[in-house]
Amino acid sequence: MYSDPIYANRVIYADAETELSMSFLSSIAAVALLALSSMAHGGDRITGAHFATRSEVIAPHAMAATSHPLATQVALDIMRAGGNAIDAAIAANATLGLMEPTGNGIGGDLFAIVWDAKSKKLYGLNASGRSPQSLSLEYFIDNGHERVPSHGPLPVSVPGAVDGWFELHDRFGKLSMKRTLAPAITYAKEGFPITELIAYYWNRSVPLLQKYPGFSDTYMPNGRAPKKGEIFRNPALADTYKTLAEKGRDGFYKGRIARTIADYVQAQGGFLSEKDLSDHRSEWVKPESTNYRGYEVWELPPNGQGIAALQILNILEAYDLASMGHDSAEYVHVFTEAKKLAFEDRARYYADMDFFQTPVAKLISKQYAAERRELIDLDRAAKSYPAGELGHGDTIYLTVADRDGNMVSLIQSNYRGMGSGMTPPGLGFILQDRGELFSLKRGHPNVFAPGKRPFHTIIPAFVTKDGRPWMSFGLMGGGMQPQGHAQIVINLVDFRMNLQEAGDAARIRHQGSSQPTDEAMSDGGTLYLESGFSEATVRRLAKMGHKIGSSAGGYGGYQAIRWDAGNGVYIGASESRKDGHAAGY
Repeated sequence: MYSDPIYANRVIYADAETELSMSFLSSIAAVALLALSSMAHGGDRITGAHFATRSEVIAPHAMAATSHPLATQVALDIMRAGGNAIDAAIAANATLGLMEPTGNGIGGDLFAIVWDAKSKKLYGLNASGRSPQSLSLEYFIDNGHERVPSHGPLPVSVPGAVDGWFELHDRFGKLSMKRTLAPAITYAKEGFPITELIAYYWNRSVPLLQKYPGFSDTYMPNGRAPKKGEIFRNPALADTYKTLAEKGRDGFYKGRIARTIADYVQAQGGFLSEKDLSDHRSEWVKPESTNYRGYEVWELPPNGQGIAALQILNILEAYDLASMGHDSAEYVHVFTEAKKLAFEDRARYYADMDFFQTPVAKLISKQYAAERRELIDLDRAAKSYPAGELGHGDTIYLTVADRDGNMVSLIQSNYRGMGSGMTPPGLGFILQDRGELFSLKRGHPNVFAPGKRPFHTIIPAFVTKDGRPWMSFGLMGGGMQPQGHAQIVINLVDFRMNLQEAGDAARIRHQGSSQPTDEAMSDGGTLYLESGFSEATVRRLAKMGHKIGSSAGGYGGYQAIRWDAGNGVYIGASESRKDGHAAGY
């Protein structure tokens, strides 16, 4: 989170004797004055309404939207060179792993949804890795762990991103991987300038991660994090990418690189082995969907959290959100309560389906949504909700579309920003710490087990209409992601915003627990409202029993591409809060 004296991380409780913080009101007043000023000078801005936004990007042949301008240009260059959207997505992801190590890299996992223009079908890929086979639940318990540690060797699971690249390439790619990885290799050797946002998060990671062997050698040139505008080079990552280009996925999961990873992790007291790496395979999965007011919204099934967005939308479909309006206590309230309901199920039922049969069909059914909706009080925030009775059982996002109609929705992450801190020597990347998201509670669906995929927060999304592609989109930010997915769809469908406005509009973030497996609340959790919601809305929500928190960050990072079938063009949008960039040709 950003630190700001106005948002001093105060929590505002809703009771008769507690007033809203004056500093918080001052910040709201300042935002209101800015909004009034922009409306008073309406002749200077024809884009947007009462909040700052920018024009959508429109192009006839191809579009890319990523979290870094140079990665977007790489994606476009790959398509101009004859590659398709899949090649471009892989190239952009490789570039982001170099340029934005604060959110992703080949030490992490990957998920993707692909619209294949030839077959006119959606395909889902789960490229998340599994826990070490030699590590057991008993090890954690015997050593006094109540949770899997957040950093170091114990939360390290098999990195799945590289296998995901090759699965995507082998099924849909056109160019060779040598050509696809060439731009990232060049940037890694020659260097690139660090952006302001990445420099900020990089510098924040150094105090925590520099104690781990290998981190400073790769990520602290001159003994510190690189600063805004400085050129950063990663020749070790260039060599690793070259190995992948020449030897394929086995160049990562077998041989020198796999041996280096395993030896390093085990030397630090971890358990990841060469066999864990060589045994890894991604899984093609069937995307799941729900129909929201005529639009089919698609997510991937667990071990990810995507279906929570579908549950939220199903619950909200019965309400006339359009008449409530975006900046209304009524809308924010029902959205927050729907989120609470979905996340209690998320904590109770989402897990690796090779180990636990999450009842997906029931969870995303309209009948189940109607049952859960009955628990919402339209006038009062709930302190807690039970999980449903079913009878059984920091990140980058990018999207690319090409002239043939192929579209890719791809998300990739190390977790906790730069990951575990485990930086194998001479390879140029950090290993993920996704294993932290396992539960250590016996009997829980997401309890740690050898060879198991942990609960995952990163989720790509897609929307179709009348059986044809309509939008590829995603939003970064841990537990914010399903909340953000639902809000983007609602902004477009209910509030009739355009693609860029839908991402720039003020967001709602509710947090019940920092751990996905512990969502159950007794105090209703905390509701965070991004600047842009009115003072009247905040006051009314407090009176309804919501505990309002203030935070200058944590609302996610958004990219999207929409296919405008009427005009035969792509429309792109990207996150104005971050470095994101949408461009086409």
